[in-house]
Amino acid sequence: MRTGLLALLSLAAYPAASDPILGLPIDCTLGETCYIQQYVDRDPGEGARDFTCGTLSYDGHKGTDFAVPTLEAMRAGVNVIASAAGVVRGVRDGVEDRVYGPDNADAVKGRECGNGVVLVHEDGWETQYCHLKQGSVRVRSGDRVARGDILGQVGISGKAQFPHVHLSVRRDGAVVDPFDTGPDAACDQVGTNLWQDPIAYVPGGLIDAGFTDQVPEFDAVQEGTAATEHLPPDAAAIVLFVLAYGARAGDTLRLTIDGPDGRFMAQDMKLDRDQARLFRASGRRAGSGDWPEGTYSGEIILLREGQEVDRITTILAVR
Repeated sequence: MRTGLLALLSLAAYPAASDPILGLPIDCTLGETCYIQQYVDRDPGEGARDFTCGTLSYDGHKGTDFAVPTLEAMRAGVNVIASAAGVVRGVRDGVEDRVYGPDNADAVKGRECGNGVVLVHEDGWETQYCHLKQGSVRVRSGDRVARGDILGQVGISGKAQFPHVHLSVRRDGAVVDPFDTGPDAACDQVGTNLWQDPIAYVPGGLIDAGFTDQVPEFDAVQEGTAATEHLPPDAAAIVLFVLAYGARAGDTLRLTIDGPDGRFMAQDMKLDRDQARLFRASGRRAGSGDWPEGTYSGEIILLREGQEVDRITTILAVR
């Protein structure tokens, strides 16, 4: 269970009549089953900033990344859908789904988008959908699609380190930020956006959480296989972990566990650097006896300058 409690910006400036009106490129509920991890880079130099002058981007990023929490969620199947009506200009399929790294960088070169679809719209507009799941692309060049038609499914093909669909919006070949279409993003005002329904800007958050009997490997956390719903009373430890995104230096992760006998563990973890994606874990090792049987509830809160950004809760049964 999760609740996002801080949205810095709710967009309300509408596009001109000649601009496309975009729907989400992914069939999910933002803030519940998916989230936005990266926005278009609006810094013209070597740095990076999103359209609010926040940190949710990286140098040269030309689109918006709509992510699902784990690889397990990706494999279950999340549809990528057309943000606007158009004609398919090009497709690619057959690129393997795997986390991008030094061992496969050469194989991905020239195919950084992975499996993808490009749609052409009116007045020089086009949208591109990248990192789709291998074998999932449903359309062919020349097909006409309506907004909401399925193009494929979310994957991790190409130059991708987490499962998501990267949406690029262009007009006459130039990148356009769908959250602020002006040439320069201003930190203190909202420009025109292209979304059919307003999308609140969330400056980071908590993706997933769970219990286990040891500090898990990061690969297992990203896979979505680290957590368990049950542990035996003689478990070696009770550990609460969390997967987060958009962390900033100075943020605090507050982890607490309440057990059958009351407060079981509490720890504040100060984060010392900006990180696009990270996990943390804390808990207790077993002592001389068994753990009390019953329900253990874990809660993690992300705090920024003393304000709550996000919180997530999870449950464990010991029996």
